[in-house]
Amino acid sequence: MNEKQMRKGLATVFGGSGFIGRHVVRALIYDGWRVRVACRRPHLLKSFGEPGQIELIQANLRDAQTIAAALEGADAAVNLVGILAESDDQTFTDIQSRGARAVAEAVKEAGITRFVHISAIGARKDSASGYARSKAEGEAAVHELVPQAIIFRPSIVFGPEDDFFNRFAAMARLMPVLPLVGANTRFQPVFVDDIARAVALALDGRATTGATYELGGPEVKTFRELVQYVCDITQRRRYIVPLSFETGKLMAGVTQLASKLSFGLFPKLLSMTTDQVELLRRDNIVSDEAKASEKTLEGLGVAPQAIEVIIPTYLDRDHKAGR
Repeated sequence: MNEKQMRKGLATVFGGSGFIGRHVVRALIYDGWRVRVACRRPHLLKSFGEPGQIELIQANLRDAQTIAAALEGADAAVNLVGILAESDDQTFTDIQSRGARAVAEAVKEAGITRFVHISAIGARKDSASGYARSKAEGEAAVHELVPQAIIFRPSIVFGPEDDFFNRFAAMARLMPVLPLVGANTRFQPVFVDDIARAVALALDGRATTGATYELGGPEVKTFRELVQYVCDITQRRRYIVPLSFETGKLMAGVTQLASKLSFGLFPKLLSMTTDQVELLRRDNIVSDEAKASEKTLEGLGVAPQAIEVIIPTYLDRDHKAGR
């Protein structure tokens, strides 16, 4: 192992097998860290890096012993565990509120001060969305237990395995009409590798300790503009039909019931939850306060990538001509 890797030490990444997690692990490895990936299903992570630079370990946020074991001997920690929708065995409170607290408690007990927690823009304790409330509760627990922790709040994240642009590209391939709730809601899509780079910089001491950063890309676009962009680059002419939030909640309730009655066989592509409809009521963009205090990607020295540079490279498979 080279001198740089020995100097960086060992970083434990909770949720390292997920979409953002895999990119964070790769960024830390390339930055010279030894990485321990802690997740429920570590076998899903493909190995990369030099021999001895990555370790896979099973951990569950409901099991304090597995969390403590994952942090044994670690010099830094990252928590990326989160869910976009609830299921019978995973709730927002369990994962994003109590789970975040459990990790923070273990980090504190281990004496680790370099700790990055991934939350989301829109996290608010008074939100009508359970997702947003649980994210805010998780942030509060992290700051309470590990005051030096750095919190990152990204907008919607894009990259080759994302669940946003890929989903709408698939819908455009199959459906002549695309119903859209919250068509005028604004987003600031951020590239997954830019988030990963921010995490590496934070663990390297380049971020303000105890601060909350909001991470967004260089462009702000409405939901409708983003879906239209997907249709344009895949060369599919589709009708985008804006729906009211009331209609959206009704449709979401129907799809949730259909999914439950079909024991999960209802197409995920068409699934929507009432909680997701609530989230769409508010813009998902970097705040003026974050920009003024330079608690952004740019403030970390990261020049965010635009969707036009990255997305065409992985939506080719959804192109009308089959590229």
